[in-house]
Amino acid sequence: MKKILFSLTLVVSLMSCQGEKTAYVDNTVLIQEYNKMKTTEARFEKKSKALSDELDSIAAIFQQEVQEFQSNMKSMSTQERERRQGELVQKQQMLQQRQQQKSQMLRQESDQAIDSLIEEVKEYVGEYGKDKGYAYIFGSNESANIMYAKEGLDITEDVLEEINGEEKESDSTEKESMETESTEE
Repeated sequence: MKKILFSLTLVVSLMSCQGEKTAYVDNTVLIQEYNKMKTTEARFEKKSKALSDELDSIAAIFQQEVQEFQSNMKSMSTQERERRQGELVQKQQMLQQRQQQKSQMLRQESDQAIDSLIEEVKEYVGEYGKDKGYAYIFGSNESANIMYAKEGLDITEDVLEEINGEEKESDSTEKESMETESTEE
């Protein structure tokens, strides 16, 4: 009797587990193919290029000063040469410090924007799961958190289509409202 009761309990619990919908998404693909992420990466590449160009032009001006110093060095007194050399060393240190600060600020800004987008995607996947009736949506990445999954359980493309589709809808709605505002003025 106990064996029958135990078997029956086991069968009922297994049947109840089978009713839960589960799926997984490839986190890396989801983040990399998210349109907002692509836009953000492009924006920061542009900023990085602009910063690099700015720093290169400042470095070129400094190089000219160094070359002028080197060409005029023989005609300078020892005291003047040491003073000018000290100024150039100090200026070089300031330029390096400025470069480090600006690069660090850009990196922090980029990291914050990317972290915000990752959080946005996580929230979206949670809402997607609720709306579609999933009990669990697992995340997979290069470190292979999911070693095996039955075909059909990867919903990465479905989530990508929806999240990128919603972005396009909100972008067109924003454009329409901006156009309406500009025509009303």
